[in-house]
Amino acid sequence: MLEIIQKPWPWYISGPLIALIMFLLLKQGKDFGMSNNLRTMCSIAGAGKTSSFFRFDWKAQIWNLLVVLGTIIGGFIARFYLSDGAPPAINQDSIADLQALGIIDKLHGYMPDSLFLFDGTLFQFLLLSIGGLLIGFGTRYAGGCSSGHAISGLSNFQLPSLIAVIGFFIGGIIMIHFIFPLIF
Repeated sequence: MLEIIQKPWPWYISGPLIALIMFLLLKQGKDFGMSNNLRTMCSIAGAGKTSSFFRFDWKAQIWNLLVVLGTIIGGFIARFYLSDGAPPAINQDSIADLQALGIIDKLHGYMPDSLFLFDGTLFQFLLLSIGGLLIGFGTRYAGGCSSGHAISGLSNFQLPSLIAVIGFFIGGIIMIHFIFPLIF
């Protein structure tokens, strides 16, 4: 049984499980999205005193904070108690593409150290800061994060979510094929 939990699950198992969770959330009238939790946490901290955006019934969103807590705890358990320590099996074509771009030096997991290990350089600090600001702006401008639009919004047949998801993919293609080679 432990071996089943330790290995990555194929799409035909994890996909229907996500669909089941979304069905149960929709039956209860709930919308899923991780970025909503930032608004809820700011409201709990008292941001509603300075901005009307944060004035809402945050107590109705406690369930969503539990999703974040479960995600953190689940990731911790998966990493430290259910992992055999071996790096994930990544397609060799993907590894070759990353090596051709010059961004895969040490691959201990899904993220190359050269991109995600903060070494304190000004360039990396600026890159992370600008990227964080753009993600924050984009999330607010799009009315939600990629998980909220792609999972919850599409499950609700919302046209704005479909447009947002198409935009995410177009932005990703532009970034990886045109902007990324200029930066690195």
